[in-house]
Amino acid sequence: MKNINNGVYPTMVTPFTADNKIDYPGVKALIDWYTEKGVDGIFAICQSSEIFFLSFEERLELLKFIMANKPEGMSIVASGHTSDDLEVQIKEAKAFIETGIDAYVFISNRFATADESDDVLFERMEYVANSLPDVAFGVYECPYPYKRELTPYILKKMAQSGKYTFIKDTCCSLDKIKAKLEAIEGSSIKLYNANSATLLESLKLGCHGFSGVMANFHPDLYSKLIKANEEGNDEKAQLLQNIVGFFSVAECQCYPVNAKYYISLDGVDITYNARTRSADELTPARKLEIDQMYALTKELEKKFDL
Repeated sequence: MKNINNGVYPTMVTPFTADNKIDYPGVKALIDWYTEKGVDGIFAICQSSEIFFLSFEERLELLKFIMANKPEGMSIVASGHTSDDLEVQIKEAKAFIETGIDAYVFISNRFATADESDDVLFERMEYVANSLPDVAFGVYECPYPYKRELTPYILKKMAQSGKYTFIKDTCCSLDKIKAKLEAIEGSSIKLYNANSATLLESLKLGCHGFSGVMANFHPDLYSKLIKANEEGNDEKAQLLQNIVGFFSVAECQCYPVNAKYYISLDGVDITYNARTRSADELTPARKLEIDQMYALTKELEKKFDL
């Protein structure tokens, strides 16, 4: 099992051209931007990548490109399975795993419907895992088409299996995170919080990093927050938490269009086109909100030497 870095894992967005095709020069520029911002890994081929609007061939080609252009030492975990059919999931997962990713990340809602039990979910997940090459696995609590949170019960089963290493947690509850961390204690599993507002407290509880959409706005602030916490610089960590926690209200605007626009403000040559929603949703007023968030971020970095 490959070692998975602790730290910040942006949920990688997919740049598109004006005619709605994957913009590969933009993908390369985005990887370089993540690298410059000090991220520890990338969660590729996830919902932020618009996987439910990409064909299998597009998902695979995109992942191959990411792997060919990733910097040395950066962990790449990837998902991409959108089918409900387990045999199709296995076939597609094998192709993704062959690219050399550090962990293949299951989507929890792909294995059971909302009214089916955790035992059904785990049985199907284990069936797929046992049908795949020997690789580290992860699980993503993807909110689409419905959110299937991992309970402490199923996390204990995963910990006992020894196959899993990466959890992208989207519960947004410190009480639930604490229970989950207790369930995986002593195992190979690492838990990455996707919620900005609870990040610092979750790190103190034992979370291993951040993997959320807001790492597509200012990943460097998340990296600095985690470092400040590790170094015991409580004042700096809390200041950074206050900044990223408040700025995370941008999630409710028109993501991922607004994230792509924010990234472009930082000098990355990409459009803010998307397949999941129209770029027209980023109205002039919403653009001003993102412009002002970007400007304030830069002012705060300068004022507080962040």
